Amino acid sequence: MSFVSPGFLLFLPTVLALYRLTPWQKRWMVLLPASYFFYACHSPWLLSLIFLTTLVSYASALRIERAETRKQKRRAVVLDAVVCLGILFLFKYLDFALGGVFSLLKLFGVESGFTGFHLLLPMGISFYVFQTMSYTFDVYRGTIRAERHLGYYALFVSFFPQLVAGPIERPGDLLPQLKAPNPLEQEDIAQGVRFLVRGYGKKVLISDFLAPFVDTAYGDAAGAGGAAMVLATVLFALQIYCDFSGYSDIAMGCARLMGIRLTENFRQPYAAGSIRDFWRRWHISLTRWFTDYLYIPLGGSRRGLFRQCVNILVVFLVSGLWHGANLTFVVWGGLHGLFLTAETLLLGKRQLKSPLGRGLHRAVTLVLVCFAWVFFRASDLSQAAFILRSIFTDFRLSNALTGLDMGRVELILVCLLVLLLPLLEQLPALRVQENRTQGRYAVPLLYFLLIAAIVICRCLVLTEHGATAFIYFQF
Repeated sequence: MSFVSPGFLLFLPTVLALYRLTPWQKRWMVLLPASYFFYACHSPWLLSLIFLTTLVSYASALRIERAETRKQKRRAVVLDAVVCLGILFLFKYLDFALGGVFSLLKLFGVESGFTGFHLLLPMGISFYVFQTMSYTFDVYRGTIRAERHLGYYALFVSFFPQLVAGPIERPGDLLPQLKAPNPLEQEDIAQGVRFLVRGYGKKVLISDFLAPFVDTAYGDAAGAGGAAMVLATVLFALQIYCDFSGYSDIAMGCARLMGIRLTENFRQPYAAGSIRDFWRRWHISLTRWFTDYLYIPLGGSRRGLFRQCVNILVVFLVSGLWHGANLTFVVWGGLHGLFLTAETLLLGKRQLKSPLGRGLHRAVTLVLVCFAWVFFRASDLSQAAFILRSIFTDFRLSNALTGLDMGRVELILVCLLVLLLPLLEQLPALRVQENRTQGRYAVPLLYFLLIAAIVICRCLVLTEHGATAFIYFQF
C-alpha cells in the first residue's frame, strides 16, 4: 500500500474513524496495528526487523536509565547503535562493502566470482533505524525519560504516516502527541486536508508527470545529447522535490487529521541563497539529525576553522552514504560538503544585503545543487561523467526536447506545472472562514473531494507510463 494507491483511500478514513471512536487512552491500540498493516502490505516478513529494532532500542533505553555509572550507560547505548546499524549494514551496505573489497583484491590479481547476496532492501529502514537511535541517544543524554509503555514506544517507531520516508521524528516531539487526547478540532481538519491536497498535487500532478521524461533521458544519456541532459537534470530537481516533499506533506496531513503535528521537512529549498541555506530548507529532519548526533559530537565549529571544515565533509559523506550503497550518492554528499566548506571559507557568516547579490547567490546555489543532482540520479559514476562531458561537448539545443521524448504540448504543460507549484506551496497558509450556512466542515469536505479528483486524474490521465513509487522509498 502507498499513499497514492486506491487502497489508501479506504485505509485512511477507516483508521481515522476508528481513531476518533476509540477512547484516547486506547487509541494506540488502533494506530499500532494499522501501522503494522500498512507496512506489511509492502513486505510482511520484513516487519520482523521493525519488531527487532523496536525491542532492542526499548530495552536499551531502560537499561541506560537504570545504569548506575556513565560507563554502563555508554555500553548500553553503544550496544543499541551496533545492533541497529548492524541491521542497516546487513541489508543495505553488505554487498556494497564486499564489492569494494573484491574490487581491491582484483587489483592484486585475486579473482572472485562473487556477485553479492542481493538481500531485499527493507523499505524505510534508514528512516526508522535513525528514529530509534535518536530515542536512545536522547535517553542517554538525559533530555527525555525512557518510555515504559511498550505500545506507545512501538507506535513512535512505526507511526504509519512517516514510517517509510520520514520525517525522522524526535521522541520528545512525537511521543507526547501520541499519548495526548488530541480532540477533534476544525483547524486540524482543515489544515490536514490542505497538506493532503498540496502533497497529492505535487506528487501526482508534477512529479509523476515529469518522471517519464527524466527516465527517458537518463536511460539513454548517450543518445540524448548535452542540452537534453541539462533539461532532464532541471526536471529531475523539480521531480525529486515534488516527490519527496509531496510525501512529507501527505504524511503531515494524515497526522494532522489526528491532531498530531509532524516536523516540517521542506521550506522551498530552491529559493535558498546559499548551500547552507539549502540544507536549512531540504530534508530538515535529516539535517537536524546529523547536526545533533554527528556534527556537534565531532566538535562542530568549536575547534577551529580547519576542524569545522573536516566535520562538514565527514557529515556530508555519511549523509550521501545514508541515501544509498552507491558511490554516486557518496560523491553527491561529498560535493555538497565541498560546496559548504568553500562557502564557509570564502563567506563565513556574512549576509548579502543588495538584491542583485542575493539574486546572484540564489542562481549560483541552484546551479550547484543541480550539478550535484547529476550524480544522485546517474546509475553509476561513469554515466555521471559521460553526462557532464556531453554537456560541454555535445550541447545541441535542437535535441533538447527529442532527447527527453517530449513534444511542444508536453513542454507547455511542464511550464504550467512550474507555475502551479508556488500556488500549491501557499495552500497550507490559507485560512478559510467558517461558513455557518453550509455547516462547520463544508470547506474541508470540498478539499477531500479535490483530493479524490486529483488521485482519479492521476489514475486516468497522468500515468499512462505506469504508477511511480515515491523516490525515497528506496532509502
